[in-house]
Amino acid sequence: MSKLQIGIIGVGGIAQGRHIPAFQTLHDECVILAVSDVNEARAKEVAVKYDIEKVYKDYHDMFQEVDAVCICTPNKFHAEITIAALAAGVNVLCEKPMALTSEEGKKMLAASKRTKKVLAIAYHYRFMKNAQAAKQLMKEVGAPLVTRAQALRRRKVPGWGVFTNKDLQGGGSLIDYGCHLLDLSLWLMGNPKHISVNGSMYNVLSKEPNSVNQWGAFEHETFDVDDHVTAYIKFENGASLLLETSWAANILDDIEHVSISGAEGGISVFPLELYTAKNGMLINSQPAWIAGEEDPSIVQAKNFIDACLGKAELVVQPEEALQVSQIIDEIYQSAGNR
Repeated sequence: MSKLQIGIIGVGGIAQGRHIPAFQTLHDECVILAVSDVNEARAKEVAVKYDIEKVYKDYHDMFQEVDAVCICTPNKFHAEITIAALAAGVNVLCEKPMALTSEEGKKMLAASKRTKKVLAIAYHYRFMKNAQAAKQLMKEVGAPLVTRAQALRRRKVPGWGVFTNKDLQGGGSLIDYGCHLLDLSLWLMGNPKHISVNGSMYNVLSKEPNSVNQWGAFEHETFDVDDHVTAYIKFENGASLLLETSWAANILDDIEHVSISGAEGGISVFPLELYTAKNGMLINSQPAWIAGEEDPSIVQAKNFIDACLGKAELVVQPEEALQVSQIIDEIYQSAGNR
């Protein structure tokens, strides 16, 4: 069988830091045939660096040459490029979040159903070994009752690229970082239908002049996205989720945490621990070893390739990614930011 021909659209940090290396690791199954970027000079540099054959300034010109594309542009362009690629008969792996808004995400999903092409969203936390193992252990947890998710950075506003550009990204810490732990939590819970969302948004710390930031300088005068968000989400089955995310918070240290208290037991993902109560004891269990690939980007790329070839189901279904976008929209709406 011939290798899957892949194009990369947008050659910035996420493309070079994650997707290009992952696909090139899987060189027996795929080949990155082309790259495209509005900055053609940068695209040519990346093509040379990674030994990629073709360069396109206009991504439409790529569609006749490839079987699939990986979209690594700012959020504002996710829907437009995805829909165009699907219409051209090209499978899509799109960086998270699915789109700028859930309405755009619905159009992407409709295009995928209409064209019967693969649409995957790059929520790579699901592919981490701890997350995959936690999913297997959910049968020990039983029906999820209360989930807690924290994606907290103490003082790490990304001072590069367009992360703080609301027009291009749609938001800040929630849509960029918190979305990962939100998606992971929903997946472990079985993606129950949510019925209410109550959120609060802050950006006080990042608007201060001369603020301490570990990830480079940024324009505090024009900072208009969220650097700290909290939310309380209720579900149709009675479960609830407490979410907190930040780029900048006055806390002890960075935290990545997902835990679920269920009807039969409880689980924490980072580190992976299982909590049970039986035989007159409270038992905390930890795995001595977890099988699997260390780099979740490679597992994600492999799943996408196999889905394109009809050999596997997507781990991240587009309907599930759309729910993440819907909840993000509702958090921002609740906080008065939509």
